[in-house]
Amino acid sequence: MKDFIFITGASGVGKTTLSNGLLVHYKTTCVEQHMIPEFISRDGTEPMTGELEELTCWENQVAMLMYFRKLGYKNIIASDIDDLRTADIPIVFKGTDYITIKLISSDLKQIHEQMKNRPNNGLIDYELQEKMNDKNIKRSPLVNEVEIDVAGKSIEEVLEQAINIIETTPSKFEYEYTKPPKEMFYSWVFANGLR
Repeated sequence: MKDFIFITGASGVGKTTLSNGLLVHYKTTCVEQHMIPEFISRDGTEPMTGELEELTCWENQVAMLMYFRKLGYKNIIASDIDDLRTADIPIVFKGTDYITIKLISSDLKQIHEQMKNRPNNGLIDYELQEKMNDKNIKRSPLVNEVEIDVAGKSIEEVLEQAINIIETTPSKFEYEYTKPPKEMFYSWVFANGLR
């Protein structure tokens, strides 16, 4: 069993679907960024910037994940993370038994179709989605990160592959890690030139 299972990837690639499948399989818990309570400002007067909003969400999500671990939970699933924060996982979670599953798709038509069928009228910014997916494909795996190309695979096949990776890939606990430059990631806050 792992301490943490991180699911990352571009919008529309199937992160939530995989997280839900893993939740049913492992019968544990899942922490996503959207679960963070609503907040307007820190003191009632200070305006909320995109950077402060993202930082607040990230720090709260990390705190929730660590607290579940403290309570003895295993295979804690974490998703809906700003891609830029993926680079922080090997720093923040060093010394824990974690794995990151990075979902990509080499078939843009497939993820366009998946995006169309999302709840709330779907995500229709295909150009942005393509740029995010392209960045993910080009970036080399980080520490304890394994890539799954969802192209041509059913939901069940992706879930089966992820479970096999989680259960057969040993995590590195001690490692040297240099955080890659932020240009290798996309961010909903900074956009990193994607829009």
